[in-house]
Amino acid sequence: MKKVRFIYSVAILTFFAGVTLGSCGPAQEAEDEEEEPINTLTEQEKEEGFFLMFDGETFDGWRGYNRDEFPESGWIIEDGVMQVVGEGTGEAGGEGGDIIYDQKFLDFHLKLEWKVSPGGNSGIFYLGQEIEGEPIWKSAPEMQILCNEQHIDAQLGVDGNRKAGSLYDLIPADPQNAKPTEEWNLAEIIVYRGTVVHKQNGEVILEYHLGTPDWEKMVAESKFADFPWFGKYEPGYIALQDHGDDVWFRNIRIKEF
Repeated sequence: MKKVRFIYSVAILTFFAGVTLGSCGPAQEAEDEEEEPINTLTEQEKEEGFFLMFDGETFDGWRGYNRDEFPESGWIIEDGVMQVVGEGTGEAGGEGGDIIYDQKFLDFHLKLEWKVSPGGNSGIFYLGQEIEGEPIWKSAPEMQILCNEQHIDAQLGVDGNRKAGSLYDLIPADPQNAKPTEEWNLAEIIVYRGTVVHKQNGEVILEYHLGTPDWEKMVAESKFADFPWFGKYEPGYIALQDHGDDVWFRNIRIKEF
């Protein structure tokens, strides 16, 4: 059975105008509906060469970032869904830490579904490198996962470039079409010969091109400027972020070009 949470109150952050209870407000109890199978491939996906990165029962293929093993706590599987167990630690992250799929990818099409708790924050990293003593975000571009209506990150950054689906702190998602909290969103990341595309809920929301003068200029003017490993077009890891909030993942699949 899926858990349905009822949120009775929300602390209002009065110093950020516009942070109100909206599309990331309390989840509504849904009517019983017949659900499609999860963590399976369609016949078309099989023909296209996709494979599952998560079987719905085990963490096979995954391990902790800069670790040999999977974290002993902080991540669970329930009803075929992978979950970061929120601890309310925010920027400090949770006990589990970020996890990576133990295979590098260069040109690929990644699809997964995610949902986030009210006020929650997480992310999908790609082309990441394992650098001793450094977090993965210093090398890997990030597709943001966020509760846009409650988390203050939505009001920070520039032109919404920290909202759901955005290339975190660099390029905003346009259109911004994230679904309400605790509803599933479909995220897709496509990398091909240096071109990168983010799709959210079936729509292209941004595109950029690694290694180009425009890309190098944007990075040089960002907080990533001091990290020489960041955003390079070379094989890297796909990672899911533990940001200290409840986040759920399912239907994680990928194909290589």
